[in-house]
Amino acid sequence: MRQFILYGTSACHLCELAEAMLEARLDLGGDFSYRKADISESDELFERYGLLIPVLREEGLERELHWPFEPEELHAFLGPAPA
Repeated sequence: MRQFILYGTSACHLCELAEAMLEARLDLGGDFSYRKADISESDELFERYGLLIPVLREEGLERELHWPFEPEELHAFLGPAPA
């Protein structure tokens, strides 16, 4: 199963939108999991992603999807939905 990290902060409404899109995809039977990472808890993450959040990164790979993205772009990034 593919695993992703959703980088954001607790007070980010765009991050909430991105998470809602991920949850909607999971409700369709998505074959992935994700965890959230709050960039405010790490100087390194804040420096890297501070102006880009939300960012979805596939664990173990360098692939990232930066905001703004639409549901179609998210679906393409995650791969095809299961039949």
